[in-house]
Amino acid sequence: MSETLRLGVNIDHVATIRNARGIAHPDPIRAARMAAEAGADGITAHLREDRRHISDQDIERLSEQIDLPLNLEMAATQEMLAIALRHRPHAACIVPEKRREITTEGGLDAHGGANHLRRYVDTLGQAGIRVSLFVDPEPIQLEAALRLGAPVVELHTGCYADAEPGTWKVELERLRAAAALAEGMGLECHAGHGLSYDNVSPVAAIPNLRELNIGHFLIGEAIFGGLDSAIKRMRSLMDKARAEASGSRSA
Repeated sequence: MSETLRLGVNIDHVATIRNARGIAHPDPIRAARMAAEAGADGITAHLREDRRHISDQDIERLSEQIDLPLNLEMAATQEMLAIALRHRPHAACIVPEKRREITTEGGLDAHGGANHLRRYVDTLGQAGIRVSLFVDPEPIQLEAALRLGAPVVELHTGCYADAEPGTWKVELERLRAAAALAEGMGLECHAGHGLSYDNVSPVAAIPNLRELNIGHFLIGEAIFGGLDSAIKRMRSLMDKARAEASGSRSA
């Protein structure tokens, strides 16, 4: 278990704003550079089938111009596999994707879809790309990820983020249990989706997590106070929660 908790900043929605006008501004690559300067540990970008935000050119430029590790979120399709193999990002996170969804609605069914996923996990791994599977915090999905040979899982935190006041602790416990189980299996465990200033601290305090990926909230907050400020505040909340949790365990 590592005390270090990395922050991956998802820049998809900088591209969403750019695409609304069909022009070059705002530039997601500029946002990635600012994120690096503000303390991000990595950049995440989801190249969707319909290209609703991040574009192929964005992935090419991020691969060539950004020093931070690039985490390419992708569906398990031949098209996306070919793109990943061409650009060789540091990591590829396989996510479920539905054309009509507004945002990712849940975790990948690694258990039910194992036969389909195996070739993608194997091919990406053989290319030296760190493979992660975006899954719900359920033992059956973690076990499937392990059987598939994925070294990393990213827990979907959407149910926790959207939970009503009386149920959020139940969802948090699901995340805690899943993260501990993943680490016990030898999987590196990440988490993300719907995290904000208000709910990130309990997740950041989970000792078995190694990385959080946060995007939409940070881009939204950047409208009001700047991207640099938003990332630094999130980084501070994560670090404080992790330090306090470490201190409590040591006491």
